[in-house]
Amino acid sequence: MRIANLAGRLVVVTADLAVDVQRASDGLFPSDPQAVYDRWDEFRTWATQADLGGGVPFAAAELGAPAPAPRQLLAIGLNYHEHVAEAGFGVPEGMPPVFTKFATSITGPVTEVALPKGGHTDWEVELVVVVGRRTYQVSEAEAWSHIAGLTAGQDISERIIQMGGPAPQFSLGKSYPGFTPTGPWLVTPDEFDDPDDLELTCAINGEVVQHGRTRQLIFSVPSLIAKLSGVLPLLPGDVIFTGTPAGVGLGRSPQRWLAAGDELLSSIQGIGELRQRFVG
Repeated sequence: MRIANLAGRLVVVTADLAVDVQRASDGLFPSDPQAVYDRWDEFRTWATQADLGGGVPFAAAELGAPAPAPRQLLAIGLNYHEHVAEAGFGVPEGMPPVFTKFATSITGPVTEVALPKGGHTDWEVELVVVVGRRTYQVSEAEAWSHIAGLTAGQDISERIIQMGGPAPQFSLGKSYPGFTPTGPWLVTPDEFDDPDDLELTCAINGEVVQHGRTRQLIFSVPSLIAKLSGVLPLLPGDVIFTGTPAGVGLGRSPQRWLAAGDELLSSIQGIGELRQRFVG
């Protein structure tokens, strides 16, 4: 199943048509896309039995983030070996680096993003997990049953503020308006032959700059769920960015940054693509 946020309303996407959930359920479920995660199991049961005909066509630019207002937005750093090497760090052991991106930076899949003046703005394509039920101290074996679905994300990063100061400002540097596009929709894990092995790509103006597979994650999705939930409860609708493969601008020689007029295309196998255009 694919669910999406179409102009602020929860929809199920079937054969590229959008079915409005509030209308199809006769008001059983509200139109708010974020609210569905608090009733995820009930919603899945309804959706398997509901008549989901009568969908309408839509444009990708009309879509918002599939989880637009999470109570917690967690992001993982240094989770692919080649990215660890290009960043100049050691391979994390035990617990991966964890930071947050503030929710005001969340947008849908097709957007225009203003570049911070005087900044060094970078790209990071990532698989994004959305939690489907309260998750605390679960094992890796249990982890997938606690996940509502997967979506694509871009962890856009302004490197000067991120790396400056007496201590790094990861969260601020990654939270400018428009720096957290996600989408185009949420795909439930049962839609994938292997949800632990998906291809990721990122291109700037048609030039591929990142390419990897999620099987290369140092900490897999189940491992991340187990480790994070071992410390804090994960709540329905929480969003987790799982890390980026090699190829970011910071790790290049010479370093490379996004410029006004650039178009960033990010895609994940079985999910879809994000498209960001940058303006000065």
